[in-house]
Amino acid sequence: MDLRKLKTLVDLVSDSNITELEITDAEGKVRIVKATPIQTVLAAAAPPPSLVALPGQAAAAPAEPEPIGQTVKSPMVGTFYRASSPGAKPLVEVGQAIKAGEAICIIEAMKIMNEIESDASGTVTRVLVENGQAVEFGQPLFVVA
Repeated sequence: MDLRKLKTLVDLVSDSNITELEITDAEGKVRIVKATPIQTVLAAAAPPPSLVALPGQAAAAPAEPEPIGQTVKSPMVGTFYRASSPGAKPLVEVGQAIKAGEAICIIEAMKIMNEIESDASGTVTRVLVENGQAVEFGQPLFVVA
């Protein structure tokens, strides 16, 4: 198709309220789709909540404190599993002593099951991710103290 003819068709679509145009002729087939503009919604920022207690009411509970100990983080993006197969016992439990290099979970990435090893020695104090949950690179998985 002639470039001038194509430019004319693009201009026609952009200058009208047509959102899509498809033309087939002996030279070929052309389909032009107008992109819809992205609408931006601006909202006024709300003031931060106050921790001052009103008379007769208890103060709001502060955010959960940072875990004490070393966090074992995900080395990849994928799906987190505590056990090597469905119905199997988890590789590690809260309160269990582990050593650096010991397998502590499985992360499935691109249909490959990757055994994740601890980079810390100590006792598992918390599991920060639910079984079957998607995890990101660098996301904390366990706390070891």
